Amino acid sequence: MNCSPPSHRFEPLPSLGRTGQRALLTGFLVFAATFLGTARAQQPASSEKAPSGNWVEAQINSPWKYSMRFPGRGWFAPEFDDSAWKTAPGGFGTTETPGARVWTTWGGNQIWLRKWVELPQVYDDLAFLLHHDEDVEVYLNGKLALQLEGWTTQYEVIPLDAQVRQLLHPGRNLLAVHCRQTTGGQFIDVHLVRASQIPELPAPPPPTAPHRSDLITPWGEEVDATNAWTEYPRPQMRRSQWRSLNGWWQAAVAEKGATAPPTEMPLKILVPFCLESRLGGVWRLLSPEESLWYRRSFELDAPPSDRLLLHFDAVDYQMQAWINGKLVGEHTGGFDPFTFDITEAVQPGQNELVVRVLDATAETQLRGKQHLEPHGIWYTRVSGIWQSVWLEEVPQRYIEDVTIGTSIAPPTITVAVDVAGQDSSGTIVEVAAVEGESELASGKGPAGEPIALEIPHATLWTPDNPRLYDLRIRIKDKNGELLDEVASYAGIREVGRMRDAAGHWRFTLNGEPIFHWGPLDQGWWPDGLLTPPSDEAMQWEIQWLKDAGFNMIRKHIKVEPRRYYYHCDRVGMLVWQDQVSASKNPKWTRFDPHPEDAPWTDEEHAQYMLEFERMIDNLENHPSIVVWTPFNEAWGQHRTMEVGRWTMQRDPSRLVNIASGGNFWPVGHIADWHQYPHPDFPFDPQRFADYIKVVGEFGGHGWPVEGHLWDPNRRNWGYGSLPQSIEEYHQRITESLRRLQELKQQGIAAGVYTQTTDVEGEINGLMTYDRKVIKIPAKQLRSLSRPLLE
Repeated sequence: MNCSPPSHRFEPLPSLGRTGQRALLTGFLVFAATFLGTARAQQPASSEKAPSGNWVEAQINSPWKYSMRFPGRGWFAPEFDDSAWKTAPGGFGTTETPGARVWTTWGGNQIWLRKWVELPQVYDDLAFLLHHDEDVEVYLNGKLALQLEGWTTQYEVIPLDAQVRQLLHPGRNLLAVHCRQTTGGQFIDVHLVRASQIPELPAPPPPTAPHRSDLITPWGEEVDATNAWTEYPRPQMRRSQWRSLNGWWQAAVAEKGATAPPTEMPLKILVPFCLESRLGGVWRLLSPEESLWYRRSFELDAPPSDRLLLHFDAVDYQMQAWINGKLVGEHTGGFDPFTFDITEAVQPGQNELVVRVLDATAETQLRGKQHLEPHGIWYTRVSGIWQSVWLEEVPQRYIEDVTIGTSIAPPTITVAVDVAGQDSSGTIVEVAAVEGESELASGKGPAGEPIALEIPHATLWTPDNPRLYDLRIRIKDKNGELLDEVASYAGIREVGRMRDAAGHWRFTLNGEPIFHWGPLDQGWWPDGLLTPPSDEAMQWEIQWLKDAGFNMIRKHIKVEPRRYYYHCDRVGMLVWQDQVSASKNPKWTRFDPHPEDAPWTDEEHAQYMLEFERMIDNLENHPSIVVWTPFNEAWGQHRTMEVGRWTMQRDPSRLVNIASGGNFWPVGHIADWHQYPHPDFPFDPQRFADYIKVVGEFGGHGWPVEGHLWDPNRRNWGYGSLPQSIEEYHQRITESLRRLQELKQQGIAAGVYTQTTDVEGEINGLMTYDRKVIKIPAKQLRSLSRPLLE
């Protein structure tokens, strides 16, 4: 929670009031202009360095005492007790601030600093070397020596006037600083130097540890190596013969160019949680100039009689895998599952699995909300394995993939099966829709060809009645011998759009209009980061949203484990699925009639499309997913018309939201506008006449809950000013939903409220980041939103 100090009068310089202080500052700058040739001199790239080991170097390298909460009156006085303050090197701020050299992160509204400086003598050319963003006051031995408003974008030199030098004496002197911050970047660093010998400030080392928050979810508190994601990872193609490799692995960090695993792997990491996460047990950042190595062993009683597959459900970002020293595969892409056939590499007894990972988290790499320097809406990076790793035994000829489609007139499930392994010629596929021991419908045909099952008296899948039909899928050889069998399911539904009586486009499900009402759901967790702490945690959150009256979730810039979508299928929750974004952006033109695209190369675009196709291929069987969203707010937006047309052709069974809140191009089915805090839409009857109009983000009302903040010492924020009470917070949500109801009458077909939970510095969730405090009861929220769905 942000804390502001009580108003108090700063002690002025001797015989000087506020006006005199400003006049004195003017004198400083005139002196600087005479002495250095500029009113406010930038620190030169090269200058006469102070002798090694002198008092300036000692001061620069010494840490500060600091507090991010008002420490009390007289905090700048030499006799003030700062023993309870924290200690860290300066400067303090956020790395995105221009010209900042951040040694210690400061993300709050205010900071107070104290440091003792040893002066051999009071030199005539003493000066402040400082960079401030924003307002700063500097005290020397308890007296106000300098006060500046606004901000700088670089270090500047301000010589000390003779009157200010009188505040100093040979020996120990107290340098105390207070900096205020209101918006944008922030930074403070102050040094006492000689203007004739401007020192070269040391650059901060790259960070090696993420922020270590105390937050942990109820499910995270229960995680250990015996229960870390033990559920079968692929609900739509289930087999009985499988083995989880989740649990404790050895790990090590090496140089990026290392091509052989380190001899020693001293780290111990709990897979499937990433290197940076609390649940992973390491809590370390991976630099783009480093490689991450994993090692574990597994035992086989005998050589596999059939095929042995090694599955990785997600590894961020580039990886290679070896079994017993033999390279078995490599993969690029951080959000899609992939498989290696390791049959020829394994042996009876112990087998060693080694994995190497590189993760740049930059430019056109698809990474979503991850950032090397977390701030604002950008979060902690995630490196390496972050979803389940598992083994699966399959026959020599086996079912490799299943594609499921449905239609409602008549109610039909269509299944196509891809077969891998030995020569699949003559393979027969048999599909049955079953209920218990009874077959509702069945069919057969060759591999790769769609097999249609017409379901008599079928119940269509809807959010109110999410009926799923179990499927039994078998392949047999030409003699009728069973080769392989998997279990799956399907929900029969049809997605579309129609015009209402006023001519506005509306979403339809099974031919009936439906208003889409959902939260922006980013899928981040304080203990697992991108990895939910457990399957149970995902189920709980989806069910809470359902109980709160939502019928849709916008899954934002992330692809979840496949079990997430299974639970949405089972519970009856529509999903808008975003493609994961990158950061090579065009200008954000939004609904400007002259939109822009970023200039991606052919190679960069090819990788984007490869990962986009993989996402659709892995998720297209889920009835809950009804909308694909290739871009968000111009993040990595490029070749928009090409991407939109491809998506519509690739999956004509769903609707396409080409750029949620981004640069609108005339492709797809949806025009999506973001407006904070209250919803709105820039209606244009002609331009958007052929599109469903939605408010793809709004709300974001913030409410901080003490004891449940990711970092209480940073600026924790929501959209708009923070409310003064929980009642006001509820009133703001009520007002946003009232306005959304008005927009619905004007033609808006969906609303997406930001957001399900707090995430790191964002405190605009309906619940806290650790999921332990609900800010608005589900029953109350359901009542408020009921008119939207009537």
